[in-house]
Amino acid sequence: MRNLLIFITRYNAFFLFIIFEVASLVIYIKYNAFQKATFLNSANTVTGNIYERVNGFYDYLSLDKVNDSLARENAKLRNQLKGSFYIDTIAKHKINDTVFKQQYEYIAARVINNSTNRSYNYITINRGSMDGVNVGMGVICSAGIVGKVVNVSQHMSIVQSMLNRYTRFSVMLARNHEIGSAEWGDDFDTHKGLLVDVNTNAQPKLGESVITSGYSLFPEGIMVGRVSNLHPKAGSISLSMEFAFSVDYSKLEYVEVVNNKYQNEQDNLESLQKKNDQDNSH
Repeated sequence: MRNLLIFITRYNAFFLFIIFEVASLVIYIKYNAFQKATFLNSANTVTGNIYERVNGFYDYLSLDKVNDSLARENAKLRNQLKGSFYIDTIAKHKINDTVFKQQYEYIAARVINNSTNRSYNYITINRGSMDGVNVGMGVICSAGIVGKVVNVSQHMSIVQSMLNRYTRFSVMLARNHEIGSAEWGDDFDTHKGLLVDVNTNAQPKLGESVITSGYSLFPEGIMVGRVSNLHPKAGSISLSMEFAFSVDYSKLEYVEVVNNKYQNEQDNLESLQKKNDQDNSH
């Protein structure tokens, strides 16, 4: 306290100048209409800029909540797409009764861990069994396919990324629907995949879209990439070609888990057929 008094006493002339200056400005502005209006306009402009910057800062802090909300809304909209429904057409007395049944459901999730620099890359997402996620479900994002769920806990799941030597999905060329299989490229480039086992009559073109065939975990037509290099082999019974991934796997933030409601039925039926074939071969 004593030091404060000494400081004020030493610089009393400066403080008196500031007090008189402020008082004169207040009197000058208060009793002159033009100056008062100018001051208020300037003050409002400064205050408005400050509020705008403060609101921008708060908006930035709330981006996570906004993105989570948008991801949930996107999953909700995907659930309503025509491609998410199974068409059950029954012919009776030459009348076709078409009933649309929900086949694919989408669960929005956020990526909480991700690897891209290994031979076997995995992604951790913040959705698990309590959210309806099960092993074997496909995972996509807004740009294309991501991978498939291989491990699930109550609140989290592990996704085997497309950047994994064991990953392989049924896809097709968009132009003529020639079927093939998509896998990671031989040189393990994070931006490049390999399309194999394509019919030799396919005649693919550079830049042609590679999309899901609907034969695996995903609905038909989900983007996978674009053909970037052809590998014709004389005498080969199938074609192989490189394609550029549509997804940048190093920048994944939000994904959607695809629940094919008929997948178990299809798997059980196909397993039964394989068992029957094995029994008949003995």
